[in-house]
Amino acid sequence: MRKTNEQSIGDVIRQWLKQSNMEEKITEVRINAFWGKVMGSDIQKLTERLVYRKKILTVYLRSAPLREELSMAKTKIVQMINKEAGAHVVDEVIFR
Repeated sequence: MRKTNEQSIGDVIRQWLKQSNMEEKITEVRINAFWGKVMGSDIQKLTERLVYRKKILTVYLRSAPLREELSMAKTKIVQMINKEAGAHVVDEVIFR
């Protein structure tokens, strides 16, 4: 009897994403897409850019007072991002 090498297309795509290191970049794009929804349009306007690497999200902001305020709510922000992503994608948020 021959062994079959059948896999679902979803499994093949996920495997390819992991092997090609594209999974992290796709997660960064997804976080950028829903950042305004999670944080609100005012915070989105003051956000210069988001950088995602190894489950750490670095947020570059234009406002020092906002940076301090958001730093106090890091745990809640991580939870909101992970909930919106539908998976545990962020362990830590750094505000700069």
